[in-house]
Amino acid sequence: MMPVTAIRSLFRTALAATVALALAGCASGRNGTGQEEVYDPLEVPNRFVFAMNDAADILVIRPAAEIYAGAVPDPVRNAVQNILETLLAPLVIGNSLLQGDGQNASDATGRFMTNAILGLGGVFDVASTAGIPAYRTEDFGQTLGVWGVGEGPYLVLPLIGRSNARDALGYGVDTVADPFRIATSAANANGVLYSRSAASAVDTRSRLLREVDDMRRSSVDFYAAARSLYHQQRNASIRNSTSAGTPEFPEFPEDAKPNISPLR
Repeated sequence: MMPVTAIRSLFRTALAATVALALAGCASGRNGTGQEEVYDPLEVPNRFVFAMNDAADILVIRPAAEIYAGAVPDPVRNAVQNILETLLAPLVIGNSLLQGDGQNASDATGRFMTNAILGLGGVFDVASTAGIPAYRTEDFGQTLGVWGVGEGPYLVLPLIGRSNARDALGYGVDTVADPFRIATSAANANGVLYSRSAASAVDTRSRLLREVDDMRRSSVDFYAAARSLYHQQRNASIRNSTSAGTPEFPEFPEDAKPNISPLR
């Protein structure tokens, strides 16, 4: 877990980069084939961090996820996922409202209240049984995108994974605003916060074992493929659309979102 001073430093850096890029109009361009290129002026250090993250995934996260997937029954894994979803629902509600998406905020509120109260904090998915619609996961990076803020340069952050200037700022805001983080910090229960981060990382990775392995094997340039995929996924999420053939990759979360960027 990053110390508070490091989070604040990251937040200030991302804010400065996002504002500067929004004013300058920096964005992705087009290459000679007409395909969209991701703005990556920091490719050399990004590739270094990507390689370190990938090594951490291969040596630590993937083995833990494989053991988890093989040893933990599906009902228990589903309960873990429901609990994680319930804990993050307030952030989804807030960002949906900021984006003017009242329907998604309403669906998220309905599922959150139902599962938090009747489902014992999300252990049981009572909301689905009651027919309450699923909702889209929304974060502050997406909110900034909806507001018209450009993505800025592509970034690969240590352990957090793929990002860009806008999404790094969004991650910082969501981290600071996360009610669960605020409550556990106030209660001096940081161990619980770390447990959520670890559970989220392992659970998400366990559901993508084959997809990530297939992409790692089939990619001529794994870094470039992951970068392009992230760009497509984030644009699709901002448009509230689905990017066909682009599976979501996991991240190693710090305080907030479990599935924005991968561990690489």
